[in-house]
Amino acid sequence: MATIEILGFPHAYELTAPTSSPYALVFVHGWLNSRGYWQPVISRLSEDFQCLSYDLRGFGESQSQLDTDFPEEESSVSSASKSISNLNYAFESLHTPAAYAHDLVTLLQQLNIANAWLIGHSLGGTIALWAAAQRPEVIKGVVCINAGGGIYLKEAFEQFRSAGQKFLQVRPRWLSHVPLIDFLFTRNHVSRPLDRYWARQRVIDFVVADPEAALGSLLESTTEEEINRLPKLVSQLKQPVYFIAGADDKVMEPKYVRHLASFHRLFQYCGDNVIEIPDCGHLAMLEQPDAVADHIRAILTKQGSMVNSQ
Repeated sequence: MATIEILGFPHAYELTAPTSSPYALVFVHGWLNSRGYWQPVISRLSEDFQCLSYDLRGFGESQSQLDTDFPEEESSVSSASKSISNLNYAFESLHTPAAYAHDLVTLLQQLNIANAWLIGHSLGGTIALWAAAQRPEVIKGVVCINAGGGIYLKEAFEQFRSAGQKFLQVRPRWLSHVPLIDFLFTRNHVSRPLDRYWARQRVIDFVVADPEAALGSLLESTTEEEINRLPKLVSQLKQPVYFIAGADDKVMEPKYVRHLASFHRLFQYCGDNVIEIPDCGHLAMLEQPDAVADHIRAILTKQGSMVNSQ
């Protein structure tokens, strides 16, 4: 794990060795997650593609202060108690998807990555779409996993935001030490129970996420204005954009994935840019890493063939 400072804030990242591929794959995690969730997929792709994974600002190890509540052998994540609200971002908020996308394109610039495909999970998919719009000359394509939307349902979103705020209020540090607490996270939002290792990591990431980042990113990504921006954003992207959905995803149901995908030119009236994985919930990269890696590889092979034929 290495860190790099972006606009005064440390960002933790991991970068695999270069390969013969002209593209680097950049993995963007979702809300209350961290970069480690991508490791099963990266381990299947890193021989052929250089892979970058990083922790979003305020999540995982991208924190402004280190905290040693958790033994290093259990997890390398840390906590933050300091906000960065004094930073002068050119955005309405530090925690909009566009602001996080700005962090991402800055990271790519500092690491000298000039040709990238972005792989974003859930909220990370939205961030990837914004980054593609900000730097189309660098970002050659996007794969959104368990990400979609673009339909604002007032009552549903108000309930979701309220539930999310209450969920974040119940995060005492001692929660991670409660016996068998990780069993609750083996089944949450997935089609089949996760290995306890990943359940434990979900507990830790839930507890250590910076309060301002956790709440801010939840609220800023679910406003009516932000949701209604997504279809236009997707429709204006010139790069290829693909969507991978979990057939059993109850957080981002396939119908909402297809809705957002339909605004991109590759949809072609029948969903050519949508891939649905059976027996899969909202954490496709952990539940079905083989399928996710195979689909990413197939997408890049297809796009490479199209570029070579032009």
